[in-house]
Order: sequence, then C-alpha cells, then structure tokens
Amino acid sequence: MSSGFAEMTQTDSFRKSGLGKSFFWPAVVVAVLLPGNVLKAQEEPQAVDDMTAKYHFLSADDTLAILEEEGRLKGYVEVAQPEEESDDVLTFDIVEGSRKKSRVEFRTNKIHGKFYRFSGTVGRGKGHEQKDPDYFQLTGDLDIVTVNAETGAEKARTVRVILKSFGKSERPEE
Repeated sequence: MSSGFAEMTQTDSFRKSGLGKSFFWPAVVVAVLLPGNVLKAQEEPQAVDDMTAKYHFLSADDTLAILEEEGRLKGYVEVAQPEEESDDVLTFDIVEGSRKKSRVEFRTNKIHGKFYRFSGTVGRGKGHEQKDPDYFQLTGDLDIVTVNAETGAEKARTVRVILKSFGKSERPEE
C-alpha cells in the first residue's frame, strides 16, 4: 500500500508544481511530429550526385548506358533481337535526355519504326558501394513506341520499370 501512496504523492506534487502542464504539450508535439519526420526521411530517396552507370534494361541481354554531364544525359540502349529475327544487337542512341534533381527523362532515336522513352526518378538502390549491383535505380514509366511507317502514327506501350545498375562483376569487358 505504501508504494501506491508514494506514486500518488509524487503525481500530486508534480501537478501542484505546474511541471505536468509545461512538459505535457511539448511531449505531445514531439510524439506526433517525430514519427512523421522519421517516415518522411525513410521514404525520400538518397540523393545521387552523378547517375553515370550501366543499367539492366528489359531483358538479361539488354543494357542501358547513361553518361550524365551537367544535367544532360547521353548514352544508349542495346537491345538483343529475338533469335528468330536476328542475332544482331540494336543500339538506340539517347537523343534527348535530362535530369533535374532526382527527375530523369530520356528518349532514344528510332530504329525500324521503334524507340524508347523513359520518365521517372533516380535513387539509391540496395548496393552499398558504387561497384555493387543495384547501387543506383531508375524507377518510372518506360514507353516502347512503335511508329507506323505509312501514317506516322505512334503507338506506345507503357511499362512500369525499376532499372538497376550493374555491379562491377556483372559488367562485360570493355
């Protein structure tokens, strides 16, 4: 019974001193705002200074190579053709490309009535060092655009993609 009395006495003296009110509201504000800030920090992708890298593209044999220079993107997409069509690899050059903060957009040239258009963001992946696989990720919408040779009409198929950077051990010898 004495421990209950001691707790009550401490609580009563805490209230009488006015400390209860002065600590209550700041504690509530911290409790409400802190989890939101922690979650916001976890959701925001880590900033990427230079996204220059090679990335996996649509299939295991396809590659996206990006060189970033002052917010402008250059590079290419290499796409292996199905065996029944050809054993060639088509190289689509990036003809328009830009980056503003984490926002990335690029478009390739047209080959055989087809080109690629990407719009999305760049962020850090799960790799810990730049030599690791998935150090960078491009996340967004990739349009695979086909152009009718007779009418010039474009038909786009949009695919939601996460393109992960190659690791050092995955890169083909250059």
